[in-house]
Amino acid sequence: MRGLRRATALAVLAACVLAAAATTASAVVVHLSGGRVVSYETLRNAPLTQFVPLDAFFSNVEYNGGPVMPSNTNYAFYWDPPGAPAYPAEYESGIDQYFEDLAHDSGGQENVDSVSAQYNDAAGQFASYSSHFGGAIVDEDPYPANGCKQAAICLTDAQLRAELSSYVTAHGLPEDLTHEYFMLTPPEVESCFEASGTQCSAGAENSAYCSYHSYIALTGGEIVYTNNPYVTGNESCDDGNHPNDKPSDGVLDGGLVHEHEESITDPEPNSGWLNLENEQEIADKCRGGSEANEFGTPLGIAPDGAKYNQVINGHFYWYQQMWSNQGQRCVQRLAFSGEEPTAAFTSAQGPGEEVSFNASASSAPGGVARYDWQFDGGASPASPIETTTPTIAHTFAAPGTFLVALTVYASDGTSIGTAHSVTVGESPASAPTVTKLAPKTGPVVGATTVTITGKHFSEVSAVRFGSSSAAAFLVDSTSKITASSPAGTSGAVDVTVTTPAGTSAITSADRFTYAAPTVTGLSPSSGPKAGGSEVTITGSGFAPGSGTSFKFGSRAATGVECESIESCTAVSPARAKVGKVEVTATVGKDHSKKDPPADQFTYT
Repeated sequence: MRGLRRATALAVLAACVLAAAATTASAVVVHLSGGRVVSYETLRNAPLTQFVPLDAFFSNVEYNGGPVMPSNTNYAFYWDPPGAPAYPAEYESGIDQYFEDLAHDSGGQENVDSVSAQYNDAAGQFASYSSHFGGAIVDEDPYPANGCKQAAICLTDAQLRAELSSYVTAHGLPEDLTHEYFMLTPPEVESCFEASGTQCSAGAENSAYCSYHSYIALTGGEIVYTNNPYVTGNESCDDGNHPNDKPSDGVLDGGLVHEHEESITDPEPNSGWLNLENEQEIADKCRGGSEANEFGTPLGIAPDGAKYNQVINGHFYWYQQMWSNQGQRCVQRLAFSGEEPTAAFTSAQGPGEEVSFNASASSAPGGVARYDWQFDGGASPASPIETTTPTIAHTFAAPGTFLVALTVYASDGTSIGTAHSVTVGESPASAPTVTKLAPKTGPVVGATTVTITGKHFSEVSAVRFGSSSAAAFLVDSTSKITASSPAGTSGAVDVTVTTPAGTSAITSADRFTYAAPTVTGLSPSSGPKAGGSEVTITGSGFAPGSGTSFKFGSRAATGVECESIESCTAVSPARAKVGKVEVTATVGKDHSKKDPPADQFTYT
């Protein structure tokens, strides 16, 4: 969908001004004990506050330097122990249907997931509409003793996290930024953020939220999750419009979709895309106010008489709109136009703790309208600084390493973000060093997530596996980078990191080994036993040029020439009799494994 974008421009400016004046709920991020951060959907009857524009020109969300979810495989997690209150009929099946429908229409532009796809992260990933349904999980573990006192069954966020972590670990389920777990408890099972019970779910005393999302940091991964209490029929969350005529409509409208979209664009709350001044994410900005602001114009009336504003896989749904930076308004769906802006900046140490920044390498169609800088990125963002020119100097409070984020806007609000760490008060800069890789091996097709440990990873401009750039990388700190390996040739390469201070020196600690080559296709896949057929061989891990050899059965091919790591041509040798043989590739000391029938050549 990107690359089709950007051309709505100034015609939407009047609508943008109206959107900026709309009312919406107050800030919806809570900072809990132990540094935990959760983002929640407020009750419908919560007091509304006048929206405070983030900057002088836009009312858009900005980038704060953290990740987005490049794809999302979603699990419906029903905590349903024996003897617990029952889910109503068609509640579970209706939620499962929604996730199945979302996956069916994945990649399209007909629902709010298409709005989220415009938002990116510093690793080069976008919150793409790439949705999959991982399935329904029924957890029959008993509820623990009440952790709070605001309902007959009352669980704290810590108890929910503990159960989810235990279940995911015990069953070997994924723990990363491409999977999300939607915890769904039955009626009469309520929750509070903490044991104090000052902020609880809609059906409990001290009710404050309909749902929320957060993440659980783990060694080597994380669990992205939402808490969705039963809110169907609760007017504080569910507006009562149910086009599927199922109780599941209430939780979709009452928080699940809200949290889904915000998880995609801000999975580690307050680190992705949000209003940095008032800590509102893309769903919060469209929550409350008039029906037109929250839901948009209905598309029609369902057979049961309810309105609907989304059609997904032929089924009708009704839930809130999401904020689009392009066009600067709440929308039900979005088809992008025009070109994507670019964002890049350099920094230079000045006197004391002053650092100069230059974003002149950034671009936008028609020219960059605004540069928004966040100099203290993290879970508690400071107010950003907006400029109309690409250069700025900032004095930090103390020496150290800081995450600096930049959002670049075109005149229609279309945006792009980037971020990297900057070391303050350290001059001259030292060249980076790589001291460890984990893992050290991976398949030749690439896409291995590699943790690079070392020193002086400040203002990293490139990570390379041999001569090839990493498919994506994210600078976690000045001593850690997470990178995705590119496709490569079978054998060992050096992983290097480049900053303004230089490129890391090659050592034995930076060696990454690509596994054996593969043969996945032959064209033609047959020829005369006299040999002489020119065959195009596809696969992975080939050495370009003549560094790869092939055998048809036990006989060596001739005339081998590899145009790329994925495609070679070779001339079939003669064979005494007709029949099938395996075609195998060799690069250095590595040999491809047999993979019939894709690698079989038939002599005739």
